Amino acid sequence: MELTSTRQGDARIVTVQADRIDAAVAIQFKDRMRLETEGGPDRVILNLSSVSFIDSSGLGAIVAAMKQMGAGRRLDLAGLSPMVEKVFRLTRMDTVFTLFPSLDDAMAELGA
Repeated sequence: MELTSTRQGDARIVTVQADRIDAAVAIQFKDRMRLETEGGPDRVILNLSSVSFIDSSGLGAIVAAMKQMGAGRRLDLAGLSPMVEKVFRLTRMDTVFTLFPSLDDAMAELGA
């Protein structure tokens, strides 16, 4: 599971470099997210534009990553494909996370 990370303004942008977040990579994803987000800014944007499939294990790993970040920090999701967005909406996780159509839209909220 490859993740890349950059800091832009008051946010850390973590980009998933894989087409799937599923049971096969969920634990690795969660561990990598912890490494990328510990001690960083309060807002993290998870760029999912390369991800075309997510299952319940992947969804759980993203929720776990948010919880690992701790109180007072925020994990937003950007660039969801229609299929991935559908999973978030069907599971009502769109009420837990703020979903942005693109990374540019998420950054615009920062005023960046």
